Amino acid sequence: MGLLQPETGLLFWMTLAFGVVFVILAKYGFPVILKSIEERKDFISTSLAEAHEARQQVAQVESTCQALRTEAEAQRVQILQQATEQGNQMMTRAREEAAQERERLVAEARQQADAERNAILRDAHGQVAMMAIALTERLLRSNLQDKDAQTALAEQLLKEIHTGNAS
Repeated sequence: MGLLQPETGLLFWMTLAFGVVFVILAKYGFPVILKSIEERKDFISTSLAEAHEARQQVAQVESTCQALRTEAEAQRVQILQQATEQGNQMMTRAREEAAQERERLVAEARQQADAERNAILRDAHGQVAMMAIALTERLLRSNLQDKDAQTALAEQLLKEIHTGNAS
């Protein structure tokens, strides 16, 4: 017989060997293989569930992060507004204080100028009075060297005093 037509004995022993191997595999091998396949299936299912849960958590974290960014941006804008307002207030206060200081300094300078002007005027009046007295003294010495001129001057001054008091 040829290779394509096996003999009956060979066919019997091959079938018997196949049956024995199949029974051993069915009793000991297939449960282990099925258990491994079931464990792998459970592991894949668990991994998919965890991946889904992780995606949800990532989405939640991203939304929380976006909310925090929005809040931080709002706080930044608020802080910038407050800083601008405080800066404007400080500038206004500084301008007001500078204006008050300028007015105070101008007032002090005016008072000093008035005081100096009054002192100069008093000094000038004193000098003019001294010059007038010196000039009058010289005029009186030259004009009043004789007794008649002195008497005439005294009478004239008395008349002026009486007419000045009468008016």
